[in-house]
Amino acid sequence: MEKIVLRIGTIVGMSSGHTQDTTREVEFMGEVLSHYTAYDDSNRSGGPTDTRGVSQTLYRAEDGRLIVYVEDWSHWQGEPSHYYLLAVDKDDLGVNGRFEELGRGAGFGRALTLDEALADLGLPVEVEAYARI
Repeated sequence: MEKIVLRIGTIVGMSSGHTQDTTREVEFMGEVLSHYTAYDDSNRSGGPTDTRGVSQTLYRAEDGRLIVYVEDWSHWQGEPSHYYLLAVDKDDLGVNGRFEELGRGAGFGRALTLDEALADLGLPVEVEAYARI
């Protein structure tokens, strides 16, 4: 276990060049189990862009609790970046859980059943339409 230091709260870059920072430090003993970043799909061609996204880090605290640190960030002037902690359980990290990607990275995942795979193909719209023909 190591000392983990995080910041929770909000940071906004203002048009004047100033930054409004309402974050506070949080310290605890723990270990990093997994990390995942999803980039926003809002560029002109519909592809991912690195100007907005959500980064999540899964920690196991010294007392055994599973904690997710969420960084909902934007590099756009005037858009806030939010940083917060959530206590989660193994269901949140499992198949179809809120933090399934983190769970897979930390070894909480499992293979999908055939029914799960057929129910949620996760295909792009074009491929999904073709699959139904």
